[in-house]
Amino acid sequence: MALRKRSSQTARKSRFAALSAATLLCGALMAAAQPAGASADPVTHPERDWLGSQVAKHEPGSGRMIVRPNVVQTPGLDVSGWQGNVNWASVAANGARFAYVKATESTNYTNPYFSQQYTGAYNVGIVHGAYHFATPNTSSGAAQADYFVAHGGGWSKDGKTFPGMLDIEWNPYGATCYGLSAAGMVNWILSFSNEYHAKTSRWPVIYTATSWWSQCTGNTGDFSSTNPLMLANYNGSPGAMPYNWSFQTIWQYADSGVFPGDQDYFNGDYSRVQALANG
Repeated sequence: MALRKRSSQTARKSRFAALSAATLLCGALMAAAQPAGASADPVTHPERDWLGSQVAKHEPGSGRMIVRPNVVQTPGLDVSGWQGNVNWASVAANGARFAYVKATESTNYTNPYFSQQYTGAYNVGIVHGAYHFATPNTSSGAAQADYFVAHGGGWSKDGKTFPGMLDIEWNPYGATCYGLSAAGMVNWILSFSNEYHAKTSRWPVIYTATSWWSQCTGNTGDFSSTNPLMLANYNGSPGAMPYNWSFQTIWQYADSGVFPGDQDYFNGDYSRVQALANG
């Protein structure tokens, strides 16, 4: 399948000019709003942090997908404030069956387009889910899980809602691993995951890239038995799995294409999409 390649950075820059004044003000005030004991490394541009924004910088793709015979995959997408208001009727007409939408970052940012994106997908029959961009240097995993659940990241057994997703990738503000040791990072992710489960009864999906996971967890934490995996790899195939997962539930295979935002494949037919939604 040939990808319709274009400069995603150029397209997304045009979106930056259209972001609301409230969003820009939120970003400007974040340094003053950091939780007690948080890192001095401020969260200053959450509107530019989306699912894979740092993956594209660290692992640029070839733009060529390897066709895998006899593998059933279901197409979907993920979006953030960069896409603004999404034409969901068009997205559905082009074949998308699921979508993840950025809800929050740290404990003081919410996507200003979240309601239109999240509800809009649902209204045209697309299975939807929310995700949280992790900043482990600003507050605890549990605190960020609580903020996420309180601002759109919850779950309901309605057959159309995925469990929330934790987006954990390269730090857009500084140190790759947010200044944490491998053990510290594993504990942070575990704190988020456990708190999310306590609040919703579901384990969050974890989004990451294999090389980041290896570097920042040291392959010392095993989340494979509880947390579904969404894997980013733009080089034509999912590639090697992070420790100790044996397969990905969702593959983010490109940062542009037929759908707005990033292009995803669910590993299975639509019945498996529904199964994840239903728990």
